[in-house]
Amino acid sequence: MSRFLEYITNHPFLIAAAAILAVLAIVIEIRERAKGSSMLGTGDAVRLTNSGALVLDVRDAGEYDAGHIIDARNIPAKEIGERAETLKKYKDKPVVVCCENGFASATAAKALKAAGFNKVATLRGGLRTWRQENLPLVKGSGKKDGKQA
Repeated sequence: MSRFLEYITNHPFLIAAAAILAVLAIVIEIRERAKGSSMLGTGDAVRLTNSGALVLDVRDAGEYDAGHIIDARNIPAKEIGERAETLKKYKDKPVVVCCENGFASATAAKALKAAGFNKVATLRGGLRTWRQENLPLVKGSGKKDGKQA
């Protein structure tokens, strides 16, 4: 114990830097948990999608038509609160929320959590990361029988 105290007194800048890094790590962890949803990498998102998870694209319809994940449903982020009821059958199933860069999807995921959805996750980095990893996108609208998802 005396050697530890000697180390602290001989290296105050190293100790201060270590303390700052520890506090920073704790703050980042608290902020991530406060978001209300977990973030998934593209590999985990593909795995969840293949096992039946709902992929919810919260971009505008024009961006959605330009390219979206296969079988993704489109509800713009500003309409999530009003249209969450249309997704009620997915309340206990995994929902992967995505947008262009990951920011709008975090807000939408928080709204879904508030609406009672239990398993909500966001795509880390959004569709920008999806494209960087050369994963497939479908172009065109997601309309079936004249109805938007």
